[in-house]
Amino acid sequence: MIPITFQNRDLIQNIGQLMVFGFYGKRMTPELKQFINKNKLGNIILFSRNMDDQLQIRQLTMELQGEAKRAGHKHPLLICTDQENGAVRRLGSGSTEFPGSMLIGATYSTANAFEISRMTAEELKSVGINWNLAPVVDVNNNPANPVICTRSFGEDPQVVAEMGEAFMRGMQSEGIVSTLKHFPGHGDTGVDSHLDLPVIPHNLERLESVELVPFRKCIKAGADVIMSAHVYFPAIEKQYGLPATLSKAVLTGLLRERLHFQGVITTDCLEMKAIDDRFGTAQGAVMAFQAGADFAMVSHTFEKQKETLEAVTSALENGKIDTQSVRNSMERIDRLKDKYLDWGQALKKEVISVEKGEEHWMTAEKVYHEGITLLTNKQDLLPLSDRKNSKTLFLYSGKVFAAKVEDQKDQISVFESIVKSVHTESDVAKVEDPYFNVLLENVISNTESYQAVVLLTVSITKESSQIDLLTHLKKTCDCPIIVIAAKSPYDLRLLPKADGYICTYDFNPLSLKIAIRTLFGLDKVYGRLPISLNNT
Repeated sequence: MIPITFQNRDLIQNIGQLMVFGFYGKRMTPELKQFINKNKLGNIILFSRNMDDQLQIRQLTMELQGEAKRAGHKHPLLICTDQENGAVRRLGSGSTEFPGSMLIGATYSTANAFEISRMTAEELKSVGINWNLAPVVDVNNNPANPVICTRSFGEDPQVVAEMGEAFMRGMQSEGIVSTLKHFPGHGDTGVDSHLDLPVIPHNLERLESVELVPFRKCIKAGADVIMSAHVYFPAIEKQYGLPATLSKAVLTGLLRERLHFQGVITTDCLEMKAIDDRFGTAQGAVMAFQAGADFAMVSHTFEKQKETLEAVTSALENGKIDTQSVRNSMERIDRLKDKYLDWGQALKKEVISVEKGEEHWMTAEKVYHEGITLLTNKQDLLPLSDRKNSKTLFLYSGKVFAAKVEDQKDQISVFESIVKSVHTESDVAKVEDPYFNVLLENVISNTESYQAVVLLTVSITKESSQIDLLTHLKKTCDCPIIVIAAKSPYDLRLLPKADGYICTYDFNPLSLKIAIRTLFGLDKVYGRLPISLNNT
């Protein structure tokens, strides 16, 4: 046992500088206040549950920073969120719905990646968030990936590397800390690490040629923070089932020594089942620090946060965590905070201006036009006629798949109003509605005459009823069939070939409206698929 000396007592007193904690509510909780004062908690993560509009978010971050200032913190708090854009975005009302990574990838423009990131950083900074948990630089080469998918820029390692670097630079240009995730790669998994432990079985040569390419490029370009993946890599870590987050071979051997990363390493949330179910959150934090992590992230539960502080403190006192390693971590964190944070900015009341907000929306719309992809247009079917007597039938399902990490917003309910705003003569039907089967029989028997049937899909699975529906329509319906893949382009792999196919990558009102307007020739889109589809 290592005695608690004056020299290492300061580590115990400032143990909160190594933690990233979340909480519930729109105001600082008593528990969080206690952590900031007693444990010198230096880093906080915000989710949608913490954020309403821009004014409320700014009031919250100022409240948190004010408490840290009164508690005698040397630096302001690092306050982070997942503002990847697209499927994963946390900012509330008043913020811009910027395109996500795969849509940007479909533009093949690093200028778009930089500008979208820079504008995102402006919105984060204006509400007091100084650390973004983005960009995702995972190479998504597994169509069955349930958790990365459109959060990735695509399947080409070089394209992902270039887009990731541009996005990273956009954040840094506005003084926002960026984060590369999820090291050493979460793109080739078929399991969501929020729910279980994924395994990537490839050898190191394959990892070097695919997964590690974006990380190498961005590290050389000055990466700030890298987040570890709760994924097991047997080619690197010999202990069976030990995920990268807890692996010294991965965090120290590969990331520090082989890739020469000098910045800060953060874990992903240690309450995710890949860690919590196998090792426990608190013990996972101890193992992460032993492996070489600088930050332990515990995003949700007060009791688990308290247990984590106690476990890490005990491990430091007992010599189970090397004190010099912890000092190195604190020095890296200090350098990061020295570079990006100051009290003047932290306590400055600032919300994005109306003019700048309008500019952001215009840029988002421009990039959506450049990324949304018209993939199939048999016999120049499109554009459809937008004349009043030319009816089109739009079909959709109310059952929408979303990964655990995604915000569960109800976008599907606005689909009918968006269709009607573009073409009033169109009919819109939900396949779960009681009258749907009657409508379908009328379509098949030509009782109802439509120039086309448009089927909306949103990340369907092999069990989705829309697969059988499209098969049935293809066999029995005389009119053309068009598919709008409103999020994942991989939907097409599960569907029979349609006469027209358009992919939006993002599922929100703006992308849907542009796609529908494109069907009627009222807009044009220019994107190219950044992934492969074998049956296109």
